[in-house]
Amino acid sequence: MHRRQFLASASVAATLAALPAAARGFQLAGEDARLREMLDGFFYARIDESPEGATALGLDTGARAPLRSQLSDASAAGRAKDIARTRTELAQLKTIDRAKLNEDSALDYDVVEYQLERGLEGAQFDYGATGGRYVPYTISQLSGAYRDVPDFLANQHRVRDAADADAYLSRLQAFATVLDQETERQRDDAAKGVFAPDYILDTTLKQFASAREPAAAEHNLVTSFAAKLKGANLPEARAAEAARLIETAVYPALDRQRALVEQLRAQAKHDAGVWRLPDGEAYYTAAASAATTTNLTGDEIHRTGLEQVAELNARIDTILKQQGMSQGSVGERLIALNKRPDQVFPNTDAGREQLLDMLRQQVREIDARLPEQFAVLPKASVEVRRVPEAIQAGSAGAYYQSASLDGSRPATYFINLRDTFDRPKFGLRTLTHHEASPGHHLQVSSALESDAIPLIRRRGGFSAYSEGWALYTEQLADEIGMFKAIPLEEVGYLQSILFRATRLVVDSGLHSKRWSRDKATDYFLATTGIARGRGQNEIDRYTVWPGQATSYKIGHNVWVDLRNEAREKAGNAWDPKAFHAILQKGAMPLTVLQRQARARMA
Repeated sequence: MHRRQFLASASVAATLAALPAAARGFQLAGEDARLREMLDGFFYARIDESPEGATALGLDTGARAPLRSQLSDASAAGRAKDIARTRTELAQLKTIDRAKLNEDSALDYDVVEYQLERGLEGAQFDYGATGGRYVPYTISQLSGAYRDVPDFLANQHRVRDAADADAYLSRLQAFATVLDQETERQRDDAAKGVFAPDYILDTTLKQFASAREPAAAEHNLVTSFAAKLKGANLPEARAAEAARLIETAVYPALDRQRALVEQLRAQAKHDAGVWRLPDGEAYYTAAASAATTTNLTGDEIHRTGLEQVAELNARIDTILKQQGMSQGSVGERLIALNKRPDQVFPNTDAGREQLLDMLRQQVREIDARLPEQFAVLPKASVEVRRVPEAIQAGSAGAYYQSASLDGSRPATYFINLRDTFDRPKFGLRTLTHHEASPGHHLQVSSALESDAIPLIRRRGGFSAYSEGWALYTEQLADEIGMFKAIPLEEVGYLQSILFRATRLVVDSGLHSKRWSRDKATDYFLATTGIARGRGQNEIDRYTVWPGQATSYKIGHNVWVDLRNEAREKAGNAWDPKAFHAILQKGAMPLTVLQRQARARMA
């Protein structure tokens, strides 16, 4: 597991000490106690290597305060260290007698064993990153410290006192080091023929230009730091030191990395799929398996997508005809709907703020309905913010960032507002349900705030589980009537599901069936009716994150099947709160989820 993707279930001794004794495992006995002690040991070893993880949850304090001044090691040696630790941890885990574990401990064992084994499977590929999400290219429009670290420092590194301010400056210096480490890794991978296609590097270079354009004193890393200093009533002198570090350390490292990317762009090919990489077909099989936590082949994923696209097209067609839209294909009518003036916010700062206000209202409306379906609700609130402008060109359309464990920072629902045309009104409510409530926010917080599972699993990530859940909650919102007042919002919901079914087709098309970027884009736009700018970003995302996009619909299918099975089995005794309580068990592979859910039904 790559430590940057671990960003995870962070904690420190003070937090653990504050938990009830039973939650800490101190009242466990025998193999259960030994397993909990072992998993806590794994956790602490990992968090000591994950400074961003500690800061992300506000837990870089006490004995681990030095982590606040550091960034993760991004070198090849750091990756080798991760792999060696994974191998050691798996060997230690195997010394536990699973047959002697209680039900909850057995679940913990199974989930961690799965993660470790998959981590070692990914280690067979000696390029990119294969911890959880498979990312073949060290540098792309969606990967690299050049885009991640500024976002992290601006949004997660707090400045409350002089020590925090000095830690920020230390991290700026470390930023330059990490950039050079990633430059060297990408250079090594390029020697093996592993670097992104030409169109990906074009976007990446645009983002480099955006990152490099401001004068050092005007860089967001300096201006946001100055604002934090002011908020903490600290002297502004450190802002000048930040500008000096940007000018003398960060910018030169960025220039070195950009020079490499320009060199690679001159050699780059236009082929989109990872089939062109060393062991590329095996890489995609492993990537899709890691994303979906199933063993579906590329052909099976492709066929499932085509079947579900046809079914969803028929449902959308019916509603559009009821709304007087009957001419053209479903995709053409969705495109026409996207262009209607009543469905688009002005592409201005004022229009963007109106859009954000709508999202905030939608969060309030769904939160009022959550007690009908869930017995346990998050303590943390969720804010709505736009994706930082400096990285919006290559960023996903929307994403969720979890709250800190100490309650000092709320969760955040980010939306990309590069162009408001890409975010029509009829599709916003379902997006809110996916990214915020009851999607990612409820699922992530249920595990994060639970004292009943080990720290190592509090923020464990399985894309098919979490993205499948978020898509399932879009359907749940439809079933409780959240879209009934405005029928076009129901079209937006179905378009969202269609969007994910289409991903099954184009992701497997790109990487398994050797589709070109243009073929994938044309199919995607014609099928989903999503605006070209957003649609092209999606195809480019699938290019650099192979397999990940398939996790949504595959996970959705499993969640819906399990819910329907549980409801049928319960009959008149059906209680959705009882079914949804499985969230308290934390994220897990789909195969384990199926086993757990059916055991609960029994």
